[in-house]
Amino acid sequence: MKYIYKIASVMLFLAVLGSSHLQAQDKEAAAIKTMVEAQNYIFKAQYAAPLAGRSRALTSDYDLSVKRDTIISYLPYFGRAYAAPTNLTGGGIEFTSTNFKYTPERKKNRWEIMIQPKDASDIQDMSLTIYDNGRASLHVNSVNRQSISFDGYITEGKKSGRKGF
Repeated sequence: MKYIYKIASVMLFLAVLGSSHLQAQDKEAAAIKTMVEAQNYIFKAQYAAPLAGRSRALTSDYDLSVKRDTIISYLPYFGRAYAAPTNLTGGGIEFTSTNFKYTPERKKNRWEIMIQPKDASDIQDMSLTIYDNGRASLHVNSVNRQSISFDGYITEGKKSGRKGF
């Protein structure tokens, strides 16, 4: 009889634990939904994966800030360029866009967002996948460079000390 009580206690504990975990996941997914629909979040890049070459862990603070009226990109670039850059000060994927198309689409457990800046001459489009747990990946297609992907996470959009935010 004691054996049955122990098994019932363990099963009850696991049910409560699983329920609280699901509630936390639902809360996080709701927060992500709010940020995506409000267009107020920051993608923090942790890894860069160029089309050719090896992936790299990023040790500096690189990000893509998305606001309803402005996209600010401060990302590195590793890969092959097909034309010489016109701006010799940067070298990364750095731009501020106020004229862009933002298309979010909800899938099973993620958001697929297409961003097409019309005033950033070298960027064709950016495809951002945001999962319900806050993890994200960004794929950047360029006019004059090989494409590059980034892995990282999403955080709520806030003011930063960097110019333009």
